[in-house]
Amino acid sequence: MLYALARPLLFALDPETAHALTLELADAPLRLGLLRVARVPGAPVRAMGLEFPNAVGLAAGLDKNAAHVDALARLGFGFLEVGTVTPRPQPGNPRPRLFRLPAAQALINRMGFNNVGLDGFLENLARASWRGVLGINIGKNFDTPLDQAGDDYAACLERVYARASYVTINISSPNTQGLRALQGKDQLDALLARLAALRQRLADRHGRRVPLALKVAPELEPAQVQAIADAVRRHGIDAVIAANTSVSREGVEGLAHAGEAGGLSGAPIRARATATLAALAAALKGESALIGVGGILRGEHAVEKLAAGATLVQLYTGLVYRGPDLVSECISACRERSRMASSASR
Repeated sequence: MLYALARPLLFALDPETAHALTLELADAPLRLGLLRVARVPGAPVRAMGLEFPNAVGLAAGLDKNAAHVDALARLGFGFLEVGTVTPRPQPGNPRPRLFRLPAAQALINRMGFNNVGLDGFLENLARASWRGVLGINIGKNFDTPLDQAGDDYAACLERVYARASYVTINISSPNTQGLRALQGKDQLDALLARLAALRQRLADRHGRRVPLALKVAPELEPAQVQAIADAVRRHGIDAVIAANTSVSREGVEGLAHAGEAGGLSGAPIRARATATLAALAAALKGESALIGVGGILRGEHAVEKLAAGATLVQLYTGLVYRGPDLVSECISACRERSRMASSASR
């Protein structure tokens, strides 16, 4: 309700300014001791060897620098994913780089992995008191040559390992030039082999095996889906997140800002992301967990992802248009689906 009142004011601002202001406003009551945890009963979920209090998480990209973890955790999420973080700080692409398409309930962004780098990111996390399920999304710096990308991912994995509940390997943002080439069969196999071997060494060192997730694009051909599934299986990757933003403009043709470069998110990509999710589910046959993201603006959309094969779901663009009420709505919808499934199995 409060967000519905505030939204016209926020939408009057530049989208990136509104984004930053919203996070600052979320932090303010926390600093004053006025922010309470949202108590929405959810059905617990086990995935990637982890226990989640509910199936609804925050997608990476909203809190790139892990600077607002405590405030966001109080919205009722079952888990948070922060980042994308790169080894060195980088400003990202020039502004403006975030655009609303309200008629389509969509966003286009070309942020470009803007973040404070590993040092600042980990300093922010050290200040957070929340100890729920935390995913950390890692990427490469824009100026790191593609044939050296593995060095960046390895550096990130090693540095964030002790703090993460799971680590997401982001090879699917359309806003870092050439990044999606890492989804190619040979490149992906080499990257996952290196990170899986590093993960084993880190597990021995820390006495704890941190799950790895892979975030993929929604525009995957059947052969690409199978190649990704084979690589995930071969290297023991624990989850696949489907899907990142889209380079397609299907569903937003003719709208203001539709021609802007960047990744499209929100309602127009829901069907495409869900189809990719379902294809991965068929290829993986339950051998790795699936996290559904893309176009969730109602509780029924979260259930749609679960029906397509996801164990967990994530929100981002829907929060811009619906606000925090979307979190509780999705938790309730997922809980009801779990209840009905349990009743049917008795």
